[in-house]
Amino acid sequence: MVGDMADESTSESLTDRLRTVLDGRWGSTRDAVRAHITDRHLLPRTDLSLAEYRSRVLDEMGAMVPLGFPAAGFAPAHGGTGDVGAAVTAIETLGYGDLSLMVKAGVQWGLFGGAIENLGTDVHHEQYVRGLIDLDILGCFAMTETGHGSNVQSLETTATYDPATEEFEITSPTPSSRKDYIGGAAAHARYAAVFAQLVTGGPGEAPVSRGVHCFVVPIRDEGGADLPGVQTSDCGFKGGLPGVDNGRLMFDRVRIPRESLLNRYADVAPDGTYSSPIESDNRRFFTMLGTLVRGRVTVGASAGAAGRFGLALAVRYALVRRQFQAPDGEHEQLLMDYRTHQRRLLPLVARAYAFAIAQNEVTAELHRLQTADPDDVDHDRVRLLETRAAAIKSGHTALAQQAISAAREACGGAGYMSENLLPLLRGDIDVFTTFEGDNLVLTQLVAKHRLTSYAEDVEGLDAIGWIKFVANMATDVALEKTAARQVVQTLLDDSDEDPENSALTHPGTQLRLLRNREDHLTRTAAARIRRARDDDADPLEVFTDTQDHLVKVGEAHIERIVLESFVDAIGEVTDCETRTVLKQVRNLFVYSLLEDDLGWFLMHRHVSVERAKAIRRGVNDLCGTLRPHAGALVDAFGVPEVCLDVPMLRHG
Repeated sequence: MVGDMADESTSESLTDRLRTVLDGRWGSTRDAVRAHITDRHLLPRTDLSLAEYRSRVLDEMGAMVPLGFPAAGFAPAHGGTGDVGAAVTAIETLGYGDLSLMVKAGVQWGLFGGAIENLGTDVHHEQYVRGLIDLDILGCFAMTETGHGSNVQSLETTATYDPATEEFEITSPTPSSRKDYIGGAAAHARYAAVFAQLVTGGPGEAPVSRGVHCFVVPIRDEGGADLPGVQTSDCGFKGGLPGVDNGRLMFDRVRIPRESLLNRYADVAPDGTYSSPIESDNRRFFTMLGTLVRGRVTVGASAGAAGRFGLALAVRYALVRRQFQAPDGEHEQLLMDYRTHQRRLLPLVARAYAFAIAQNEVTAELHRLQTADPDDVDHDRVRLLETRAAAIKSGHTALAQQAISAAREACGGAGYMSENLLPLLRGDIDVFTTFEGDNLVLTQLVAKHRLTSYAEDVEGLDAIGWIKFVANMATDVALEKTAARQVVQTLLDDSDEDPENSALTHPGTQLRLLRNREDHLTRTAAARIRRARDDDADPLEVFTDTQDHLVKVGEAHIERIVLESFVDAIGEVTDCETRTVLKQVRNLFVYSLLEDDLGWFLMHRHVSVERAKAIRRGVNDLCGTLRPHAGALVDAFGVPEVCLDVPMLRHG
């Protein structure tokens, strides 16, 4: 660090301790990837053609194989090493480098590999896993269709079984059934994990659709040419991620053997008879999708890393860049000494801390569930993980987009120069809010789970069916208790029941304010939905009218669970200085959330006008309190120095 940051040089040990908290359980994995980013100089580039960039990213994937991270995501029995948390953390940390590499790696080992690992059986594991780890087998994940997006159950691609040849015939029946935006499909993938409607009938049965299933389909020969019946095309230039060869796929009666069905949850016998250990079509579908939750977790985590990267650049710049005369009359003032600049960046740094810690919890839970004996896994915990993964993915990617955009603006003209990386980060991060689940859809999903208490009966219901289910629930919807978090429960028990008359810096008060808001929103949303029981009510109209309310419920839930994670993590910190700084960061996180939503809190009388004024003052005061630690806070993110060696930071 250079320039006027000498006052923060004594914070090195604090930086290390903060980094230990943020890095979490797989800190050694993060350090190994940081070293790899440094050694390979893995940064976004502007000096390569599209073809050159794609080739470079593929080469860099090959360089990752010897590090062992690709193998970590697969069970030892299948050719891996079985450390799911390390695999997710490794790809997350690539967010400190080139997001094109992160996405390409995530498609190969997380999505394509994850489909084979989690939906396949021994025959598929033996045939594909070792090869896809080593990149001898390159694949893509062909789920999204042009006409259906997030509505996976309505995909149009068909896989029709022919008992005479014991083959499936893969067909794209309409233009809207084209597989679109598929990473790897434009150039490198030789195989695709294709999601299609399985159509079959046993002896004496008419063939019918059994719902969406996944198939391994060869799409190119060894020379890279399309196989018969397969049509690939290139999406070309995008808003970012130039190293990812996104493409499109169409199928014209492509024949694949019966064994190409990934048949962990359903199978087709040689005579066409369909069978599944899960009787319910809807539960089977959501069980299959649930096993692929790792991709959603990884996207949220990697976006968070990129957001922290952007904030590190902006805060470091604010600690060397001067603007206008300082009070001493002899120097210009550092940007970071302006309260407006502190307000622009430090609340986002606080949110980055909170979400990073919550993300670590999700990764740890994913690791526990995906490395446990399948017979010992609690289905309720799986569904809770799916909801939490959706919540954190939505919140973390939105934060990353906001943070990088604010960082770009905070760096003025320098922030607009590609050489300083922020415009490249902004282009690359933009799509993270829509892939692996559009954030608005995911936020509504979180709200739906809250309103139905995760009831299995609602799986697969359309909007009208879901509204009717909620409208006819016999009991009121209430916020679930968090018995597993003893620290949180103790703080709630010890805090004043009336947040208006208790200290806003008390974590129990903060928790109660966010829990009360979520509870109020959940109950009032349920009350609005119950109008669907009226004789003259149109359930679809009720759903449409309530969507904005559902999004608000989801957002409130996301912020509440993130705060609970943050409070829990601080409770584990024993070093006094580290704990004090983290408490200040937590306070700024909460105060800034409350300030952003003061209209709601005032409108619903959850805070008074005087308390609202105190919240605004509190944001200012906390920014001032954390100003001396600004450099230490972003250095603790652990962004490799090679990534921060940009022209705008080379003067002081």
